[in-house]
Amino acid sequence: MGFELLKKRALSFLRDARSDFEHGDYPKTHSIIRLLKDVAKVYDDRSIDDFVSRNLEALYLLEEAYISSRYLPREYDQDIATRILKIGEDILGVFKCLELH
Repeated sequence: MGFELLKKRALSFLRDARSDFEHGDYPKTHSIIRLLKDVAKVYDDRSIDDFVSRNLEALYLLEEAYISSRYLPREYDQDIATRILKIGEDILGVFKCLELH
């Protein structure tokens, strides 16, 4: 993708984001899946979509753990906690790759 196209997309995104913010209309979510899908769209990066597809069940588990830990008394065994920590580390890896874009 050329620089001018990326610049045009970024400026368009910024304009839309400012407008949404000024009108109090901006997305609010606790969904890591939605956030990752939005990031994949913004960066036009198929590898993020692939990451979500490969890890969909674990991502849902991570979302459920986050929401229930805030609002419900819930305990997880060590195996589940280990899996949740692993997917969290993998997500951080995705975001670190985006810093290179």
